[in-house]
Amino acid sequence: MLTKRKVVTLGFQHVLAMYAGAVVVPILIGAALQLSPQQLAYLIAADLFTSGIATLLTVVGNRYFGIKLPVVLGCTFTAVGPLIAISTSTNLVTAYGAIIISGIFVVLAAPVFGKLLRFFPTVVTGSVVTIIGLSLIPVALNNAAGGQGMPDFGQPRNLLLALITLVIILLINRFFTGFVRAVSVLIGLVIGTAIAYGLGMVSFGNVHDAAWVNIVQPFYFGMPQFNIFAIVTMIIVNMISMVESTGVYFALSKVTNTELTDKDIVKGLRAEGIAITLGGIFNAFPYTSFSQNVGLVSLTKVKTRDVIIAAGIILVVLGFLPKLAALTTVIPNPVLGGAMIAMFGMVVASGINILSTVDLSKNENLLIVACSIAVGLGSSAVPQIFAQLPDTAKMLLTNGIVTGSFTAVVLNILLMHKRSQASLAVKEPVAEA
Repeated sequence: MLTKRKVVTLGFQHVLAMYAGAVVVPILIGAALQLSPQQLAYLIAADLFTSGIATLLTVVGNRYFGIKLPVVLGCTFTAVGPLIAISTSTNLVTAYGAIIISGIFVVLAAPVFGKLLRFFPTVVTGSVVTIIGLSLIPVALNNAAGGQGMPDFGQPRNLLLALITLVIILLINRFFTGFVRAVSVLIGLVIGTAIAYGLGMVSFGNVHDAAWVNIVQPFYFGMPQFNIFAIVTMIIVNMISMVESTGVYFALSKVTNTELTDKDIVKGLRAEGIAITLGGIFNAFPYTSFSQNVGLVSLTKVKTRDVIIAAGIILVVLGFLPKLAALTTVIPNPVLGGAMIAMFGMVVASGINILSTVDLSKNENLLIVACSIAVGLGSSAVPQIFAQLPDTAKMLLTNGIVTGSFTAVVLNILLMHKRSQASLAVKEPVAEA
């Protein structure tokens, strides 16, 4: 039984695991739209606040919404490009109008999407979970090298710092048990940041400049405006997120030994739709289930929802206290990268574990796994092959989770359906005889 202090500590560890992914979206969009420091500060605070509310909606849930699994919600990276494009071609409030309508679409479309789950047998879900983990590995390695686009990218000290952080996490998991092992990632982040501070790689400037208190308010940037092209674009973005979230749900169900039903998936997606709508109202972002935290659940073996509830509350509090929120930004990218290698690797391992229950002696299953992973990983690693296609198509096809999942589902329908027909053709003469 975990004490309240341990629950809060484990919850904070989940916040740190997803924090970099959560704040990088507002930073990227704020920079692209040339927002003022005050507007950017609000954007980050609103994002954290809404992410906390979205997480609580999904984890706590009720009979109508919420999957009640230890899942953390954060803003989706898929939305970055489309939001920048919409905002630059029209304005920011048009982007938020599109987010609101697309969130309502997700709420309404969730029951239809839930009926498609029969197309996600073990061979498909295992492939999707593996693809999710593999698609996150480049993120971990980019951070380990110092952060993509950073002037010191690939410097030996960055790689050494990431290695030290990873080794600390591994040693704690090797020589400790219980609570200490459960917070191994948090300990690794703290020790790694302390070492980085000694090397002069940690700056507290953002903490000093941040305000103490910030009140998140609806329609901070103005009343929403609506544009049909922007709305369709954001609906496509959120359909991608629905596929990603379904894969995360299946991954967590395997980690927590929970049997998922169609209704569970529908309630989870419906909660995400509500969260996306709130993101538009509070001028934040579309939200989706974060894969990062699946790896952390797998690594720590702590599967209770209380920890994620604590994480959601911490995120809400950070949304009100920008100075405390800024404190977590001092963790250098290499330190985060070292921790991410372990966490994201665990997602890959979870996918492989799921696939271990699949009969890979059957050529059909082998082809589903091989082609879906190859397509998913390939479209993420070499997105320039789609450079000549329309923007909407590029947005879909450069997302490895979507292309890999689509490939797995389609091949499962074609190959397994063909196998079933062949089996019937063999059995029919025997029955007649």
